Amino acid sequence: MVEYLLCKQDVIGSIPIVSKMKYLLIKDKRRRILFSLYEKKHNFLTSIYQNFSLSKQIRLIAYYNLLILSKDSSITRIKNRCVLTNRPRSIYKHFGLSRLMFRKYILQGKLIGVKKSSW
Repeated sequence: MVEYLLCKQDVIGSIPIVSKMKYLLIKDKRRRILFSLYEKKHNFLTSIYQNFSLSKQIRLIAYYNLLILSKDSSITRIKNRCVLTNRPRSIYKHFGLSRLMFRKYILQGKLIGVKKSSW
């Protein structure tokens, strides 16, 4: 089912030769989809594993099931990227833009409520 969803969203499959930046965008998109699919299962197993009132055997089974999950389904594998340029560094989380695009749009007046400050 996961492969079907990923193929449907053009994340995996027969992809022609693409640039490295495009590949990283596709890879990050795949990780975000995997995270959204496995988030509930991961939270459920983590809560069982951390519950000390349960028997040790049940907690151990939950731990082994956590280890089986894909590493790409983890939240720590997701990288913040600029929505416009796909730049991975210096991203303002609130806007989803890199500092370069943020400055460009502020100077053009396209971001409402934000202006260039000077003192």
